[in-house]
Amino acid sequence: MPERPDTHLPLAPAVFHVLLALADGEKHGYAVMKEVRTRTNGAVSLSASTLYGIVKRLLENGLIEESDERPDPALDDERRRYYGLTTLGRTVAIAESRRLEATLGIARAKRLIPTPRLR
Repeated sequence: MPERPDTHLPLAPAVFHVLLALADGEKHGYAVMKEVRTRTNGAVSLSASTLYGIVKRLLENGLIEESDERPDPALDDERRRYYGLTTLGRTVAIAESRRLEATLGIARAKRLIPTPRLR
């Protein structure tokens, strides 16, 4: 029986940001850290130790996997490890996105934040 994604929810924000960074393709750790910092305008900044703690847990839980494929050695540092989402990892990221979307809907219904206007 396949593992249910909701058993991994809710995700810590930093963990969710790592999954989001990997949602569009494999990346090495430094690229993940840069994307998270850029995408959040610096609101989330992962240290190397925090990132690799998250990566270790995500690997153990089967949400990400280390890639066997490597870029051209002339274009990359051979010490870098590349990670990508597994099918379960993508399913968990989608489930967390939906969970957060539902929470946002509640906040809008309570008038804590405005409902976006249609253009």
